[in-house]
Amino acid sequence: MGQEQMTGRQGVSMGGRLRSLPLHLMLLPGVILVLIYSYFPMFGIVIAFQQYIPAKGIFDSDWVGLDNFRFVWELPGSRLVLRNTVWIAFMKIAAGMAVPIVISLLLNEVRKEFVKRGIQTLIYLPHFLSWIILGGILIDILSPSAGIVNQAIKSLGAEPVYFLGNNDVFPYVLVISDVWKEFGFNTIVFLAALTSINPALYEAAIVDGANRWKQTLHITLPGMMPIIVLTATLSLGNVLNAGFDQVFNLYSPQVYESGDIIDTLVYRIGLVDAQYGTATAVGLLKSVVSLLFISISYVLAYRYANYRIF
Repeated sequence: MGQEQMTGRQGVSMGGRLRSLPLHLMLLPGVILVLIYSYFPMFGIVIAFQQYIPAKGIFDSDWVGLDNFRFVWELPGSRLVLRNTVWIAFMKIAAGMAVPIVISLLLNEVRKEFVKRGIQTLIYLPHFLSWIILGGILIDILSPSAGIVNQAIKSLGAEPVYFLGNNDVFPYVLVISDVWKEFGFNTIVFLAALTSINPALYEAAIVDGANRWKQTLHITLPGMMPIIVLTATLSLGNVLNAGFDQVFNLYSPQVYESGDIIDTLVYRIGLVDAQYGTATAVGLLKSVVSLLFISISYVLAYRYANYRIF
């Protein structure tokens, strides 16, 4: 009897595996792409410890140990670049969370569904535009001579502002334009969180005489708090990601002091100056620090938002 049960269980297990085989085969192309473009190139990390010369290749280039890392740290602008990266990324994270939360709360108060959907569509569209397109638009709009923004400023009797050439203004242009591009997409996450709040809580609050502000303060925001905490903790992994595409399309040597970030430094060192070992060292250092922040963010997300990947 025991052998028959064991044989039956094995048959059921084998049948389940055969039924799930097509699902695993569907994953195969994605796994192959990840291996080719994400894992196999990691062998190139050794370039960070070499005086890499393309003609010699990885195997014949001279080994220099940690000299590339020391060289990067001793660069005159390395600390400034790190400060710019952290400051810009931190402002983007803070503003990129605050604005979608406020917009989602405002959209939640819109009662006409077609108006709500129309607003969502309009604010969602910039997310699909690349920074190459948006960069050209912003350069035209913010032009100190013919830009519509400076034309409005001059009509008020003030001096035009060189938004993309002023070190005091440029970081905030990056933050505002990034929020404008992405807040529509991020708003969807918080609108989804609002749908999980029990409507009976609002009915009870109305019976108790709570107005819309008190309902928002005591029901809506606490109901959104788990997803707010989750997104805040997971965003820690982007502390060193200030947005290469955006900065590269908008910055110039005039604003290197306030707009140069780690990714643009790697681009200039590696592709412009052909110092491949040094550029790889910078990228590796950034990846290690980002991995540390991501690990911390997942620990915090599990502790405060009960979020787990596995």
